[in-house]
Amino acid sequence: MTTKKAVHFGAGNIGRGFVGLLLDEGGYELTFADVSEALINQLKAADSYTVHEVGEGGQDHVIGGFKALNSNTESEALTQAIAEADVVTCAVGPNILKFIAPAIRAGIDARSADAPKIVVMACENAINATDNLKVFILDDQPGDVSADSGGRQEIESKAIFANTAVDRIVPNQPEGMGLDVNVEPYFEWAIEEPAFGGNLPSIPGATFVESLAPYIERKLFTVNTGHAATAYFGTEAGIEKISDVLADEELKAKVYAVLQETKALLVAKYGFEPEVQEAYVTKILKRFANKDLPDTTTRVGRSPLRKLSRHERFVGPAAELAERGMESKALQQAMLGAMLFDVAEDAESVKVGEILAANTPEAAVTELTGLDASHPLFEQLVEVARQGKAQRG
Repeated sequence: MTTKKAVHFGAGNIGRGFVGLLLDEGGYELTFADVSEALINQLKAADSYTVHEVGEGGQDHVIGGFKALNSNTESEALTQAIAEADVVTCAVGPNILKFIAPAIRAGIDARSADAPKIVVMACENAINATDNLKVFILDDQPGDVSADSGGRQEIESKAIFANTAVDRIVPNQPEGMGLDVNVEPYFEWAIEEPAFGGNLPSIPGATFVESLAPYIERKLFTVNTGHAATAYFGTEAGIEKISDVLADEELKAKVYAVLQETKALLVAKYGFEPEVQEAYVTKILKRFANKDLPDTTTRVGRSPLRKLSRHERFVGPAAELAERGMESKALQQAMLGAMLFDVAEDAESVKVGEILAANTPEAAVTELTGLDASHPLFEQLVEVARQGKAQRG
């Protein structure tokens, strides 16, 4: 029997503790690719590592038999690994996709014309991340990229690109964990089905769906919105742990108010039953309150510049609510929290402060959120920016 193979870019905690785990359980021979020499060397020296599910119903999972490649210095071996793989995935962050695209392109180019199509899936906290990765791969064309060159058609003939939505809380790890990873027991990996033409890969625990958009936005506008709101409200209150924020009834109520607004949007936009979305909100808040996951407001709140951008977890739903004539006051309070998130070690939080200080509130809103004066949410966000500018000094 032929061994199934998978290459995963990003050997960090999410790569090892979520995507890598499920691929291993699916029977794939797993190769991790990463730019961190220390991490790759650690993986090369290890026979196995353990994923610890912490909290109610949690289990330990031992992952072994993996390989590891430095994507900076072992490009030829990485090209060969992708050329022989059945699946290539990544969990590197949306802004890093353009940097891994050439390596994936090289591996696809090196595949035999009669090999089965390789499945490419970007497992990122972003809408349609695989589509974005595909654009970078297709644009990485030497010379002529016209239809006559056949380059794009060749890539399409060798690869399947499927959007996914992933959900698992993987907090900062305690010192001394080594390669082991603590994760929450709950996870969701939804994969868009039509791209496969009925020939689905075997990934235990993954859910194949006809249309991914409702699942992506439900997750982004509930889990990611709620998690970041918890972090920003907690930071304002001087609370370090995410679980402690949810233990404060007043702060929990502020987070709940945010998720009631995104719930209203999801119900209106996708027809989710209100009671089903309410149960999802309740489950999410329970997950955030898991004391066995010692996540911090500083970690969850990092990168506020990205989180304030046009189609992200705050401005995205708030803008759509405004377009429907619906309120977003709680979301705006979370956006104010993002503007006030001031952590010297986080370059994006520093940049947000610089943007607020150097611009009028109107100009700051456009630079931070991508909205202009023609949008129905704009004037409300100008007031939010005015408050942020005043409070950050």
